[in-house]
Amino acid sequence: QVQLVESGGGLVQAGGSLRLSCAASRRTFSIYNMGWFRQASGKEREFVAAISWSGGRTYYADSVKGRFTISRDNAKAMVYLQMNSLKPEDTAVYYCAAGTKSPPISDLRYDYWGQGTQVTVSS
Repeated sequence: QVQLVESGGGLVQAGGSLRLSCAASRRTFSIYNMGWFRQASGKEREFVAAISWSGGRTYYADSVKGRFTISRDNAKAMVYLQMNSLKPEDTAVYYCAAGTKSPPISDLRYDYWGQGTQVTVSS
């Protein structure tokens, strides 16, 4: 079992930045691909970004490519999502997820999920 806890969400103006963090409970964190997903009110959950277990490969949704950066620190069992140039359409609850299946761009490839952190971007 892996427990994931997200932090770093909040209210920011359009054009601003936020950095989300996800802390994992398990020492075997380094075997998991890690992903970020988001769900806006009234919409389905969607893929945002993912990083392979080694950190050697990253994946991004087209809507965030060039603005968001995913990274991980296996020694600290942490994964991060740096979000720049935020837009109102980025407003959503952001979820961290862990899984072992590839490619890690579908929520079906993940086994563990955090509770989410709210990101609100005002215009």
